[in-house]
Amino acid sequence: MPTIRFDAAGVRVPTPGGDRVVLEPTTVELTEQRVGVIGANGSGKSTLARLVNGLVEATTGRVLVDGVDVARHGAAVRRRVGFAFTDPAAQLVMPTCVEDVELSLRRHVKDARRRHELALGVLERYGLGDHATASVHTLSGGQKQLLALAGVLAVEPAVVVADEPTTLLDLANTRRVADLLFGLDQQLLLVTHDLELARRCDRVLVIEDARVRYDGPADAAVDDYLASVAS
Repeated sequence: MPTIRFDAAGVRVPTPGGDRVVLEPTTVELTEQRVGVIGANGSGKSTLARLVNGLVEATTGRVLVDGVDVARHGAAVRRRVGFAFTDPAAQLVMPTCVEDVELSLRRHVKDARRRHELALGVLERYGLGDHATASVHTLSGGQKQLLALAGVLAVEPAVVVADEPTTLLDLANTRRVADLLFGLDQQLLLVTHDLELARRCDRVLVIEDARVRYDGPADAAVDDYLASVAS
């Protein structure tokens, strides 16, 4: 498995009243295949996840993926780290499904015909083969999330970071997307409010007030979070 290391990595943002701490300096090393991140809205969990591929820059410390500094070698890291957003609309920019996957493959596959063939294969693999030429806008919410994930996975990243990927989905599509994510060979960093999904992870970080308050096995971490919410 890849190694994600936060080395005193923190984030502060300037405000009229002074700097606001979004994430306290955090030191943690993640080597498990499936790592969950849970916590209340605004706790800092999405910030922690976005540090992994440079969507957010650390203002203190550093973040390393297999020893590669995200701040210094962002392009190299992003070739290894795929990111899936809560709302797939943030990722789906082309008119049709096959064109969207082709866009993901453009830097990796220069030949247009080969790129098209590979994109069709990716869509077939993730249950969207019949929608290759369909408009992205005609897809259901679950299909849009699957397409967004297909685009991420098309380039075979070593790490997949998924930021609340099931929040906008109904139960059936939540299960479908979750089964896809937990069936991956890649390392998965999953930010989620769904505590049942968190329990399927190997390790869970509980983020509270911009810091990692608990870090441990999934069931213990979820139980600790529930106890903290109830108190």
